[in-house]
Amino acid sequence: MKELNGKVALVAGSTQGIGKAVALKLAEMGANVVLLARNEEKLKQVKEELSQEDGQVHDYLVVDFTNPSDLKNKITDYISKGKGIDILINNTGGPKAGPIIDADISEFLAAFNQHLICNHILVQAVVPGMKKLGGGRIVNIISTSVKQPLPGLGVSNTIRGAVGNWSKTLANELGQFNITVNNVLPGATNTTRLQEIASNKSAKTGDSVDAIFEEMADESPMKRIAKPEEIAAAVAFLASSAASYINGINIPVDGGRTKSL
Repeated sequence: MKELNGKVALVAGSTQGIGKAVALKLAEMGANVVLLARNEEKLKQVKEELSQEDGQVHDYLVVDFTNPSDLKNKITDYISKGKGIDILINNTGGPKAGPIIDADISEFLAAFNQHLICNHILVQAVVPGMKKLGGGRIVNIISTSVKQPLPGLGVSNTIRGAVGNWSKTLANELGQFNITVNNVLPGATNTTRLQEIASNKSAKTGDSVDAIFEEMADESPMKRIAKPEEIAAAVAFLASSAASYINGINIPVDGGRTKSL
């Protein structure tokens, strides 16, 4: 019997990058996975890729995190049909890059909605069911900027910090119900998002995208960029019974790039 047989995992942002890698990993561990993203065609494609060797039944919800009220309506409706969630993975694409001094107020508001507010909507929807089930796992995929702000990502640094503090507060409140809340903080990871950041920097500096990737890799003591599957492994650990007494922590998965403890 696999670790997550019989468990239901709701994975946000699961059609590409880290979110997809997490969904694949949890399904491999036996979980029934509910995918959450805005592109239905991609959702269908990923659903077909998920392991079903243990008889899992996978599902998906089409939601757009730029519309929190739509997310709330759809997740509330889904839960109302008796769909209990054992594991929630909060994951959303990062805000637009750029210096914080140049950021428009609307960028902060949009990022706050897409990250903290949407995370909160999902938590409020699943926690009552987790309490009835006797426990649960909430894992937030954030960024190493929770510990150390990153240059050129002003809005992201700000919002990620807010999500980190929201998460710690939840961990303190929900631990008594055997619900753990933890954060995985990816460093530079080979995703579409990182490619966009590198392309934008290339356009501004004139350096090649390959040179920028090499520069990013050099920032890590391991001298390489992470694979999405390496981030997914940390998420899967926190979702497993092996992490039953780990609560309220931040785990950087960055090859040692973050300088702080």
